[in-house]
Amino acid sequence: MPTVMQRQAWMATLAKSELELLEKLVSKLGTLPNYSFLRCPEIGLAMVRGRAGGTGEAFNLGEITMTRCVVQLESQTEEAIAGFGYVAGRSLRHAELAAVCDALLQTPNWHDQIQAEVIQPLQIEYHKQQERKQREAAATKVNFFTMVRGEG
Repeated sequence: MPTVMQRQAWMATLAKSELELLEKLVSKLGTLPNYSFLRCPEIGLAMVRGRAGGTGEAFNLGEITMTRCVVQLESQTEEAIAGFGYVAGRSLRHAELAAVCDALLQTPNWHDQIQAEVIQPLQIEYHKQQERKQREAAATKVNFFTMVRGEG
């Protein structure tokens, strides 16, 4: 059984991934188990909260569009496994795929394969994108300095 932190990590990875890459990686898995929707993909709003300086009093920053989905794997065992997908934006398919992957990651038969063939490649791609953005931002960095007069 995965820990809460492990599940948070893979759910964050799935939510931040690009839909095209997620679709490609999931399609390579072959035939997936059947699943049913406990909550069909739906679009809504979520309030984003912030803190001044990261430590100050919390305030409502604004709303973002989110899509959520909940699926349940159909299995012969008595334990029903539900997967959740929450993604920023309006992509119904992205939320569905995230929920399916979350459910599969909770199953012993699929966990290692999904981790190796979906989550790890998504994490690698995310880190590449972050490094590229940092390089682009660093290229535009301007260093200011002040000249001190030689008075007195």
